[in-house]
Amino acid sequence: MAMRNETREAKLDALEERIVRSVEELVSGEDWRRAMEFAARFRSRSFNNTLLIWAQHLDAYEQGRVSAPTPTWVAGFQDWKKMGRWAEAGGGYEIRAPVRVRFATAMPKDPASWRRLTKGEKPRPGEVVQRRIVSVVPAHVWDVSRTHGAELPELPSPKLLEGEAPAGLWEGLAAQVESLGYEVLRMPDADAIRGANGMTDYDTRQVLVRTDMDPAAQVKTLAHELGHVRMHGPNQQEARRHRGTGEVEAESVALMIAAAHGMDTSDYTVPYVAGWAANVDGKDPVQVIRDTGEKVRRTATEVLGQLDTIQLGNGNPTSLRIDTPERSGPAHSGPERAPERAPRVEPLPEREPRRVQAAPGPVL
Repeated sequence: MAMRNETREAKLDALEERIVRSVEELVSGEDWRRAMEFAARFRSRSFNNTLLIWAQHLDAYEQGRVSAPTPTWVAGFQDWKKMGRWAEAGGGYEIRAPVRVRFATAMPKDPASWRRLTKGEKPRPGEVVQRRIVSVVPAHVWDVSRTHGAELPELPSPKLLEGEAPAGLWEGLAAQVESLGYEVLRMPDADAIRGANGMTDYDTRQVLVRTDMDPAAQVKTLAHELGHVRMHGPNQQEARRHRGTGEVEAESVALMIAAAHGMDTSDYTVPYVAGWAANVDGKDPVQVIRDTGEKVRRTATEVLGQLDTIQLGNGNPTSLRIDTPERSGPAHSGPERAPERAPRVEPLPEREPRRVQAAPGPVL
C-alpha cells in the first residue's frame, strides 16, 4: 500500500509540475486568448485539467500520434465503453480526478453530526447524504481520435456571418444582467459613455452599451459587462483593488462566451499576461493565473448554462447521448443547445488536501 501511495503521489507531483509549466508558457495576451478558446470547448472540466489535456494532446500532435492539434471530445475509459468505443492502450491523457465520499447526518445544520459512510453503507432512516471531494488521484481520459468503435453523431458548429450576433444571445445576457438587479441601457455612441464600448455603474446599477457597433461587438461588450457584474461588484473588494486583473477576467468571460457560440474571437484583446499577473501584490503570478483561469471558467460556464442559445459542445461526448435534457417542441438538426443548468465542476483540493472533518459540504 505504501508503495502504491508513493507512486500516486509521484504522478500527482508530475502533473502539478506540468500545470505550472503550462501556466508559465501563457506569457502573452494571444497565448491567453487561445487558452480561453480551448477552455470554452472543454468547459465541463477544471482549468487545471484543461491545461493538462491541452499540453498532452499538443505533445501527441507534435509527435505525429494524432492528426489535429486540438482534441474534439474527451472522456474516460468507461464513458467511451458505454458509447461502444474502445480506448487505445497508452493513448490516454493523465488528469487529476476528484475522489468523492458520502457523508450522512440526521441534523444537516449541525457540523459535528456529519459522519463518513463506508463503501456500500446505507444511511440510517431520516438521514440526508452529501458527496464531498476529499482528495485527488491520477486518472486517464482519451480524445475521440485515440478510440475506435461505434460511430458518433457529428456536432455541427454554429455558422455566423461577419459582425453577426448569435440568435437570442443579447436577450439572454441582458436577462441575466437584469436578474442581478441592473438595468441595461443602449447608448447612441461612445461619447455617451466616456469613450468606452460599455460601462458598468455600480452606484446607479446600470450597464451601458454603445449601439453604433455591429451586433457581434455589442454582444461581446454586454458579455464583458456581465462578467464585471458577476465578479467585481461593490462587495468584491479584492477584485476591485486590482483593476488590471478585473479587466482580464471580464474580457476572458466574454471571450469564452463568444467562443462557445462559434464567434470570431481574433479581435479580443487581453493585456500582457505576465504583466497583469505580476502586479497583484503579495501573490505568485503563476497562482494568480491559475486562480483567474478557474474563476473565468466557472463564471462563463454558469452564464452559458442559463442561456437557451445554440452553442458548441463542452468537450464531453456523453452529453450528446446521455446528459442533454429533453425539450418540448419540434426537434432541430442544428448544434446542441445549452443545458438548462451548467454542470457544476467543483475545484479540486490543493496538492495536500486537508483531512475532511464531519461537516456539510457541497452537494455534487
